[in-house]
Amino acid sequence: MFLITKLFNASKNSWKGIKYAWQTQWAFRLELALLVIALPFVYLIGQSPIEYVLMMSSLIMLPMIELLNSAIETTVNRISYDYHPLSGLAKDLASAAIAFSGINVCIIWGVIILQHFY
Repeated sequence: MFLITKLFNASKNSWKGIKYAWQTQWAFRLELALLVIALPFVYLIGQSPIEYVLMMSSLIMLPMIELLNSAIETTVNRISYDYHPLSGLAKDLASAAIAFSGINVCIIWGVIILQHFY
């Protein structure tokens, strides 16, 4: 029973975080929209289970990393709204993680698409 309660509470907290991100983070909404729009193309473009998994996981990583970026930004803002070079650096590093995630999507999808044309 204890495990079920822990899982239920964890699920409630996760849902609260997703709901908050949806309401306040335009980039999260954009990345979820991209996920929903691109997901059917996984099955049209991919030709093996490995390709499906690579394409889907790269898409899922975008909003996942966006949530981590938002968590870092929220924590930094909680500490202080005043400018500090380290606060700016923390936000920039989190933003760079999102950029790399986007590059990852482009590389995976690009390689798979080009492989099927050549």
